[in-house]
Amino acid sequence: MATGYPYDLPPARPPRPSVLVAVLVWLLSAMLALLLISVLAWHGCARGAPHAEIEAEPRPITPRGDLSDDEKSTIAIFREAAPSVVNITTMAVRRDIFSLNVMQIPQGSGSGFVWDKRGHVVTNFHVIQGADAALVTFSDQTGYRARVVGVYPDKDLAVLKIDAPADRLKPIMVGSSSDLQVGQKVFAIGNPFGLDHTLTTGVISALGREIQSVTGRPIKDVIQTDAAINPGNSGGPLLDSAGRLIGMNTAIVSPAGVSAGIGFAIPVDEINRLVPQLIRHGKAVRPGLGVEIAPDHIARQLGLKGVLIMRVQPDGPAAKAGLRGTQRDATGKPIIGDVIMEIDSRRIRSVRDLLAALADYQLGDTVTVRVLRDDEILEFQVTLENIE
Repeated sequence: MATGYPYDLPPARPPRPSVLVAVLVWLLSAMLALLLISVLAWHGCARGAPHAEIEAEPRPITPRGDLSDDEKSTIAIFREAAPSVVNITTMAVRRDIFSLNVMQIPQGSGSGFVWDKRGHVVTNFHVIQGADAALVTFSDQTGYRARVVGVYPDKDLAVLKIDAPADRLKPIMVGSSSDLQVGQKVFAIGNPFGLDHTLTTGVISALGREIQSVTGRPIKDVIQTDAAINPGNSGGPLLDSAGRLIGMNTAIVSPAGVSAGIGFAIPVDEINRLVPQLIRHGKAVRPGLGVEIAPDHIARQLGLKGVLIMRVQPDGPAAKAGLRGTQRDATGKPIIGDVIMEIDSRRIRSVRDLLAALADYQLGDTVTVRVLRDDEILEFQVTLENIE
């Protein structure tokens, strides 16, 4: 007999899916569709309606009214003085180590102001100290190369000169510092951190302050102000409420090197006295006694309470008056010279005291010098002369 399925039986039909399974599949598909529609609808709501459907207009501007008188005054002061204020960029000459080409590179920056129509610009000595060249830039970014005309490091003053057309130069208005009062409003214009023509305001905080110049000598009667003064302001003008120059911003007191509300300005009376000398002679004409003095530590080692004269310049003011310097006897033993104790009743205890006292006088003034000589107090009348 043949094996396998009997050929006389009908073929088997494939099984049909259950009706219940079909219903479950349809319900699951519907639920997924509804979930998808819900997610899309929520996303659309979260994003918001199209921008065209949101009404948004600029806010109306509220009129401010006229500026206050104080604001108008400040604006007028700045507009009047700004053309007189300049930015000073110092340059240093360097040689490229690869090409050996000589080039000028920026070294530092400060401020200054136009002094006269001949192109003289006044600034601090420390602004241009050690520079090989300087560039003076005006508020309209016009620049001119400058040359040094004269310097007085003891007072931190320098005068530059630029070859600019006279109609381009607007000298700053000069005021007075002898009649200033604590509490007066002041304005400082300069280039702090290279930001040109920056205006800051404040008041005179104190008068009669004393600071040290770059040479260590005292600068007296300095103006203290709380107007913000930062690096780059040095050499810029300090103005009064009439827009007149009353001082030159010079130094700050700040542990961090930025404005801490204590700034100092050299008084304009000192500037006005010295700048003409720097223009004429290239240096300040200093009244002096015509003596060489010993350092303070030597005088202290000898037990002296004053300033010891080491040498008297021949034919100088002190020599003409009869003052005596330190000498040696026949055996080589030193003979102590005159010890300056007072000048015009002003006590002299150190070299600093002597320099500060002489700074108050002009050429040709006669002063009374009180000295100790061989345990005896003597007085001499000395007419001050120009000391190189």
